[in-house]
Amino acid sequence: MQITAPFILAAVAVALLAGCAKSSGAHDAKVTEQWLGRWNGPEGTYLDITGSPADYRLTIANLDGPRRFVGRAQGAKIVFVRDGVVESIRATDGEATGMKWLQDKRNCLTVRSGEGYCRD
Repeated sequence: MQITAPFILAAVAVALLAGCAKSSGAHDAKVTEQWLGRWNGPEGTYLDITGSPADYRLTIANLDGPRRFVGRAQGAKIVFVRDGVVESIRATDGEATGMKWLQDKRNCLTVRSGEGYCRD
């Protein structure tokens, strides 16, 4: 097989895209690593994140008590399964949590509208 200029350009493009994907993944992991620790919600609810991007340990406490889950970084989110439903945690502000108690906060994590946790 003869190596041609288009073949070389295609190979270089694939290598560059692969490198971009790796650096983006590393950047996203650093984003989710900043979320380690406890995040508070209203009325004693909280989200506690420990571990690493490949194996986050999540404790989510609602009014019924704490429950534990395992999550993984996917992009700039942490994805986990709760009661057979795939959920994701993403960075937001208090208004995006959909919770009036957190509305004025700036540094929050939201699972879904009506379920959010913030740091002061």
